Amino acid sequence: MKTKFLLAMLMSFAISLGAFAQDNGGVKQDTKDAAHSTGQAAKKTGHKVKKGTKKVVHKTAKATRKGSEKVEDKTETPK
Repeated sequence: MKTKFLLAMLMSFAISLGAFAQDNGGVKQDTKDAAHSTGQAAKKTGHKVKKGTKKVVHKTAKATRKGSEKVEDKTETPK
């Protein structure tokens, strides 16, 4: 989870280095664009992590219910 965010931050940092290397006066706007891209990448990564976590939690809950049903069937006393 944190590695995806870290990777996105490192990639955006590498991209923003190119903005600093330019000497045409548009460095300020390029920096703003790079910062905006970084923010969007972080948001997108956060949404993907949230979706993946939610999916895993639901699968775990389903497996827990399935396992508890099996135990419940074995512990019933015959009448």
